[in-house]
Amino acid sequence: MTRGTEAVDFAPAAALATATGPPPSDDRRSRVHRRGRRGRQRDDVRRSDTWARALRRDWRLYTFLVLPVVFLLLFRYVPMLGNVIAFRRFRPGGSIFGDEWVGLHYVEMFWTDPTFWRVFANTVVLGALTLVVVFPLPIVLALLLNELRSRRFKKAVQTITCLPHFMSIVIVAGFVYELTALNGTINQIITAVGGDEISFMQRADWFRTVYVGSEIWQVVGFGTILYLAALTTIDDQLYEASRIDGANRWQQTWHITLPGIRPTIVVLLILNIGTFLAVGFEKVLLLYNPLTYSTADVIATYLYRVGLTSGSFSYAAAIGLFEAVIGLTLVLSANALSKRLVGASLW
Repeated sequence: MTRGTEAVDFAPAAALATATGPPPSDDRRSRVHRRGRRGRQRDDVRRSDTWARALRRDWRLYTFLVLPVVFLLLFRYVPMLGNVIAFRRFRPGGSIFGDEWVGLHYVEMFWTDPTFWRVFANTVVLGALTLVVVFPLPIVLALLLNELRSRRFKKAVQTITCLPHFMSIVIVAGFVYELTALNGTINQIITAVGGDEISFMQRADWFRTVYVGSEIWQVVGFGTILYLAALTTIDDQLYEASRIDGANRWQQTWHITLPGIRPTIVVLLILNIGTFLAVGFEKVLLLYNPLTYSTADVIATYLYRVGLTSGSFSYAAAIGLFEAVIGLTLVLSANALSKRLVGASLW
């Protein structure tokens, strides 16, 4: 019994010692390292060879990338070189990259300018209202359309709600002026119920309401397209299983539909956060006037007046660079936060 017990006790240790062998020497480690490095080099060569074969085989398809890449280079990346005039004094007729180095002079100018901070506050407020009010509405509309059983009625609603998106901004601004005029439709309704006429476009306290309302009318219908496409990827068997378990429509929406379109929601939310300060320049420019500057003037319109109208190109470039840095920071922060909390992100 003792010998048997000893055999059982020491057999695993002996087998382990035989299997593992003596510890590897330095020469053996170096040989293993060299073999691993050569293996990685062979993998790199193999991958490059694969890319070369793909280019030779599908070169006709890759030619479609030429125009988009050239467009991005010419109209997105090359203009970035002009940001240097935010730190150099630009004079019309001189060098496009400025004539003399002034450092942070223009940054200090807008940093101590109370007008800039008023404009910055207006931009933040309009961007926050657009994000909080306008962003969730396409999701709600897509969920409502998804519940419709009449295909014909669903298509009619989609067509009617998407139509304003394809209108020119000038036409949209014209509609807004007609609806909010003193003898417009909205004031006729107000006077019909016993109220007083409101000069919406001449009162600064009404501009944000008018702007957000026009944004809802213009973009909500078109925004449902991506969410409706995402809804089609949800497996119908999940709904059938939930109905067997006794789930009602609200529970199915909360536990199946919304998690199914969550990656789409997160991606679009990150993109909207990135353009948080890029409040619609064209619409604000067409709708605002000196009477509404206190609430309507945003960074984009301020840059237009300062840069193009007044000719202060370096000052405008400094403000635009500051806005771009904030936008990049917001995108990176939102992407990292979404990746940590939700598990979905842009990259």
